[in-house]
Amino acid sequence: MFGLGLPELLIILFIILIIFGAGKLPQIGEGLGKGISNFKRSLKQDEDEESPDKETTPDKK
Repeated sequence: MFGLGLPELLIILFIILIIFGAGKLPQIGEGLGKGISNFKRSLKQDEDEESPDKETTPDKK
């Protein structure tokens, strides 16, 4: 996808481990997970608001 293989990902994870420490990694992961889920939820709400409801559209006969 981005040209990142296993060695590159391991280096990135190692650098993150050095910067934040092992104690902060669960908190960072939890924050990222909540952020992603909130982002997905807001996208779904936007789609629901943009699509017209079938009940409110007048029937054309």
